[in-house]
Amino acid sequence: MNYRHAYHAGNFADVIKHAVLSLVLEYMKQKPAPFRVIDTHAGIGLYDLTAIEAHKTGEWRDGIGRLMRADLTPENRAVLAPYLDCVRALNPQGEMLRYPGSPIIASDLIRREDRLILNELHPEDRLTLEDLFARDRQVKVMGLDAWTAVKSLLPPPERRAVVLVDPSFEVPGELDRLIKALQQGLRRFAAGTFLLWYPIKERRPVDEFRRRITELELPRVVALEVMIRDGADETRLNGAGLVIVNAPFTLGGILQGLMPELVKILAQGAGAHFNYDDLGNDRVRVRQK
Repeated sequence: MNYRHAYHAGNFADVIKHAVLSLVLEYMKQKPAPFRVIDTHAGIGLYDLTAIEAHKTGEWRDGIGRLMRADLTPENRAVLAPYLDCVRALNPQGEMLRYPGSPIIASDLIRREDRLILNELHPEDRLTLEDLFARDRQVKVMGLDAWTAVKSLLPPPERRAVVLVDPSFEVPGELDRLIKALQQGLRRFAAGTFLLWYPIKERRPVDEFRRRITELELPRVVALEVMIRDGADETRLNGAGLVIVNAPFTLGGILQGLMPELVKILAQGAGAHFNYDDLGNDRVRVRQK
C-alpha cells in the first residue's frame, strides 16, 4: 500500500504509534543512564494540518482530533500526558493546526543527556528536518538508506537505544524488510528496544509477518494491533500494528488499561478492537472488542 505521511498525519495509526513511543521513552527515562533514539524513517518532523494533503483526507479529525476532545479517565489522561502535551505545545490556542511527527515527540521527551538520530533519505525532507532541528545539539540528521541505517547506527555509544522503524509502505516487500532489519539490528545490538510499525489492510500478509517474527524465537517480543473496524474490506486501511522487541516490562499492563478506552475513541465501524499478543517464548493473548 502507499502510505504518504503528509496525507495521514495525526490519523488513528499515528495516535497508536506515537502513544506507544511516548510510553517507551518515559520508561527509558526511569534509569539515569543516557540512551539514544534512532528514527530510521523520520519524514519531515512536523505536519501542517491545514495543508492541502491533510485537508484532502481529513484523517486527523478521526485520530488526534477525537483524542484531544475526549474526556479520558484520570488514569489514562496521565498515561497519555507526555504525548498529548507535545501536541498541545504546537497548538497553544486549542485549534488543531499542526501535528508532531515522531522526531518532535522524541526530541520533546528525551533528557539533556540523551541523543536523537533522525534518518531520512529523501533529500528535500532531510533539508526540512535539518532546518527544524538546526539549533538542537542533541539531534543529528542523517540521509542514509533506512535499511542500512538500522545496522550502521548500532550499537549506540550509550549502550541503550530505542529504534523506531516505520516505513511508508510505498513499495512492495516492506514487511520482509522489517524482519531483515530487525535481525540485523539485533545482531548488532541485542539489548535494543525496537518498534516496528505496519499498516493493516489485507490480513494474510500481516499474519505471515507475525508468524515469521514468532519463528525468530526472541525472548521478549510483543505485538499491539488496533483495528478501527472489522477489516472485511481489505482495500481500506482498517488498522495498524506495532511489533515491540525488548518491550518495557510495564508496557503490557499500561496498554491493557489504556487500549479499551482508546479503541472506543478511535473506532470507525463495527468490530473495532485491539490485540496485545506475546510473540516470544511465553505467549499470552488479550483481545478486547
